Amino acid sequence: MQSPGLIARARGKVRRLLAAKLGRRIAPIRSPVAIISFTFDDAPKSAFDVGGAILKDYGARATYFMSLGLLGTETEVGKIASASDLASAVEDGSELGCHTFDHLDAWHTPSSVFMDSVARNQEALHRLLPGARFTTFAYPKSGAKLSIKAALGKIFACCRGGGQTANLYSTDLNLLNACFLDRRTGVSPEFIRRLVDYTAWERGWLILATHDVAADPSPFGCTPKFLKEVVQYASRSGAILLPLGAAFATLISSNSPQASLDPSGGNNQN
Repeated sequence: MQSPGLIARARGKVRRLLAAKLGRRIAPIRSPVAIISFTFDDAPKSAFDVGGAILKDYGARATYFMSLGLLGTETEVGKIASASDLASAVEDGSELGCHTFDHLDAWHTPSSVFMDSVARNQEALHRLLPGARFTTFAYPKSGAKLSIKAALGKIFACCRGGGQTANLYSTDLNLLNACFLDRRTGVSPEFIRRLVDYTAWERGWLILATHDVAADPSPFGCTPKFLKEVVQYASRSGAILLPLGAAFATLISSNSPQASLDPSGGNNQN
């Protein structure tokens, strides 16, 4: 008899495989130069105050994936940013992305409940910043589930996952690859340098992600020193540093024709 742990892992592999292979919206990557995007999930105040300042020193701006139901609360990644932090970031040229209102895990949430939380997050943003709209999304916690991935593809320009790799040659706009700089991944500066170099050589799109930025970060965050080293190296690589939405727009403008649909079941963007 199989153990519950083995069964859970098997189900997880099946979910990941289905999410990776189906419900795709494939876009070729034909940028004249590589693109690197820096993203912060949840997003704690340290990501704005410390992470944002590091990026700004190198002429870059971030995408902050927000669960607005967490706004101002204390969490495992530190205190979440305030409404004024969001307003300042947008005014300074950074982007706000959707992370569901309640920071929900797609694997363990009914699709209808998950999508209601996405809509609620959008409504909360309208109240905080009239006229503002989320155009990009990042999956919280376990990642994508096929039914939710397909629904999100009808709403957002692009949706970010994980995978610890870059987007090269072509990419699934409904499940973009990203590399997390978090302590829990154990990713080394050498690995990041190699990944940046390879992305620059292949003129791909590298999305880097983390949560808090602190001297003693959570398992989901990184230190200011590490982030600065990564941003500095990225800025010298020849890549352009763009928030997620701006990177998407740059790639689409470089492609002719526009993002194509994968025959396995992609969705047109509204």
